[in-house]
Amino acid sequence: MNKQISARIEEIAVVLTNQLSVVETPGELDSVQKVFEIFSEMDYYKKHPDYLKFVDMPNDKLGRKSLIAVMKGEKKKSDKTIIMIGHTDTVGISDYGTLKHLANKPYELTEKFKEIASTLPPEVRKDLESGEYLFGRGLFDMKTGDAIIMAVMEEISKDIKNFEGNLIFAAVCDEEGNSGGMLSVIPEFIKLQEKENFDYLALLDTDYMTSEYEGDENKYVYIGTVGKLMPSFYIVGKETHVGESFKGVDANQIAADITTRINLNADFCDIAEGEVSLPPITLRQRDLKPEYSVQTAKTATLFFNYATHISTPDEVLKKMIKAGKEAFQNTVDSLNTQYERFCKLAEREFKKLPWESRVISYEELYQKVKAEMGAALDKQLEKLSNTMLKDESIDQRDFALKIVEETHKLWSDREPIVIVYFTPPYYPHIYVEGKRPKEKALLEAVADAVNSTKTDYKLVYKKFFPYISDLSYGAAPKDPKIIAALKNNMPGYGTKYSLPLEEMQKLDLPVLDIGAFGKDAHKFTERIEKRYSFEVAPVLVYKTIMNLLSK
Repeated sequence: MNKQISARIEEIAVVLTNQLSVVETPGELDSVQKVFEIFSEMDYYKKHPDYLKFVDMPNDKLGRKSLIAVMKGEKKKSDKTIIMIGHTDTVGISDYGTLKHLANKPYELTEKFKEIASTLPPEVRKDLESGEYLFGRGLFDMKTGDAIIMAVMEEISKDIKNFEGNLIFAAVCDEEGNSGGMLSVIPEFIKLQEKENFDYLALLDTDYMTSEYEGDENKYVYIGTVGKLMPSFYIVGKETHVGESFKGVDANQIAADITTRINLNADFCDIAEGEVSLPPITLRQRDLKPEYSVQTAKTATLFFNYATHISTPDEVLKKMIKAGKEAFQNTVDSLNTQYERFCKLAEREFKKLPWESRVISYEELYQKVKAEMGAALDKQLEKLSNTMLKDESIDQRDFALKIVEETHKLWSDREPIVIVYFTPPYYPHIYVEGKRPKEKALLEAVADAVNSTKTDYKLVYKKFFPYISDLSYGAAPKDPKIIAALKNNMPGYGTKYSLPLEEMQKLDLPVLDIGAFGKDAHKFTERIEKRYSFEVAPVLVYKTIMNLLSK
């Protein structure tokens, strides 16, 4: 990439970073407007202003929106089209403390860090002193990535008469929140495809890339992306007075045993082509007792972040039910062991406790209560849902939990049990195996881009972008059983939370990420390595685009 284009990428990246755009703030609107302004200044879009379109995020109190920019080659008619995405929002800036006013000013912040270098961690200080890094909130995650796409498109537009094929770029909001921007542009991609007869080849993201382990010198290109589910447990114990402890089952103990069984357990890692997903980890664990008293907790909840490479929702549900049964049985066995020891110490007769390990899915719970109540159950749940939808303080996760709570309360069975369900959100994994023509073409295009790029960096292409991202929405499982397992076990799906699943299934695209390199995303020391980000990554993006369109 020539120096002029590299300088342009840096210029756009800094301009975008200067526009503070913390997720779920009005700054997001200003950020996408800035993207629009930069495109509008290009000669191509002065000639084709109708190729720029804002897409509103539905029912958003801030009125946030995303921007879609279309570019059509004029060499000759071609339906071949590549979709590119990048998010314009960032995480917050409170971690900058007294330097908050400089968080979005890369040059000023970098200079300020030089003044306080002695207070910074050794690795950060080393990178700062090298002069090879530039600091700033969002510069790394991911406004440099946005700038790469925008500058590449600008360069292509200068010789559009000799460009064959089409490009679509969606600058999306809310990626750091609930991916509302990406979810709102997916249907627009389908509308564009139907209107223009586009043949979509791949979905390219330029989200950030970093070292995968300490001392890692590789620079990665990722083909495919990790997925995410949040298997959740609603735990019903048997309450008791603390003075009669063995007459009940503490929901917290069951929760603890489930956490011990699942948390960071490599048994639940997915392995595909030698690449291993991270094991599940808890994102919440708490009892649901509203007040302090000497009664033990009757109910508790916990959910896990569960990364997937190949496991589908129905498979994960089965794994979690099995693990839940094993954990609950461990609780029962432990209680009996400790009760027997207590009875011996207290010289009392030991009688085995009556508890059983019972674990079912939310769908099973729903069917059991439906059998008792009939249509009255649906009316009750609809009433609760409508009430909760009016309360903005209830997020998607609490919404799902309250639906499970209500369904269980309406059941005649009051014995201890664990209900397994899914908490939103859901990010499908996309595994690019190379079995389909578009997958094979993408693998070949990336391999050629990597192998033909002369650089002193060690370039490596791998399967599965390892961070949760909007890339996941480029496709969705098509098996009705898989979709049913997801919908039927995600309480509130279709009301508080939903996905454009049909449109995602229609897109059905192989995906990849070619990002800027840097360190410390979401930390106040967030920074990019300038040479790779402004000079090498853009070459890989450009070559991959041209390779795909030329096939």
